[in-house]
Amino acid sequence: MNKPIKLGRMEIYLLWFDSMGAKSSSFLVMTPDLKLLVDPGVAVMQPSYPLPEEEKGRLAEEAFQKIEEGAEEADTVFISHYHYDHHTLPRGAEGIYRGKRLWVKDPNQWINSSQWERGRLFLGELYLALGGGDPRDMLTPPKEAEYPDPLDGLPLVKGKDWGNYRGRKEELSKKGRKWFCRQRRKWIEEPWLKEFKTAKVEVRFADGQTFTAGRTKIRFTLPLFHGIEYARLGWVVGLVVEYDGHKLLYTSDLQGPQVEDYAQWIVEEKPELLIADGPTTYLLGYMLNQINLRRAIENMCKIIKESTVRLIIYDHHNLREARYRERLRDVYRMAESQGKNLLTAAEWYGEEPLIIKVNQRRGKS
Repeated sequence: MNKPIKLGRMEIYLLWFDSMGAKSSSFLVMTPDLKLLVDPGVAVMQPSYPLPEEEKGRLAEEAFQKIEEGAEEADTVFISHYHYDHHTLPRGAEGIYRGKRLWVKDPNQWINSSQWERGRLFLGELYLALGGGDPRDMLTPPKEAEYPDPLDGLPLVKGKDWGNYRGRKEELSKKGRKWFCRQRRKWIEEPWLKEFKTAKVEVRFADGQTFTAGRTKIRFTLPLFHGIEYARLGWVVGLVVEYDGHKLLYTSDLQGPQVEDYAQWIVEEKPELLIADGPTTYLLGYMLNQINLRRAIENMCKIIKESTVRLIIYDHHNLREARYRERLRDVYRMAESQGKNLLTAAEWYGEEPLIIKVNQRRGKS
């Protein structure tokens, strides 16, 4: 590891991001009190990524090695959600988690069906591998809780003028509420998992929690949509780390952010460093439409213009196709006009994003 981002005595090492050629957004935060490994997962790039499958696999292996190196330094691990580019299953990779304290996305509520199952697989393997015994010992009856419509907590979205898109937006919101009610039924009726501690690992659920380690303060958001409101991909947890007047904010997978209220939250947090993913431009016309792309652009422009952030690592979904900078040109223009550093992880290390290099090679062939 080399060339950390330094915020006073806080150091951030970017381990692997999509700009390096495999799906990941993993980094290590080090303060005098804490060594926190964030989202230790990696996945192979999608079929449309212009590299042979063998090379994509090699890059994913290299990414995993970097994450393992980060784990050797860490005493704590944070998992923002249960997609495989954000966490690694313990079977065969116990070393990432052994001897660590884990702060993880709550697997019991504000979670979609896919991540519900993946969370149980992850924690079951962890409990079995690191001394807990039978994973069924973690089961507990569901807690009583209120689950209001999450759109009620997004006043900027609710008050937005959708123009000609209004009718379609109302139709999608109606379908989204039905989907949410189906997810909520699982949280209310099915057994939950408990937090646990063994001699080899400790697991705490992070959603909405605040922890301190010496002079370091770690705050986790309540669950945020993975993309637009009612995103079928579920929810993620964001992270804020503060030490000695310096602040890092990590959005996890907000995809832009596309939700206006999330952009306002970032502005109000006043981070010095923002690590954020961009929209899924490689899925434009499929899972991303022009209206939500425009929302992502406008929200990031707002963050750049109105927040105190000095450096933005803008990397993850947006670095999966070569036209990302063209599609997000207004964001880059805003950063230039405001004198803000907007970089990919590769660019932080003085390299061009791999997708650009590959595209240039293809153009010459």
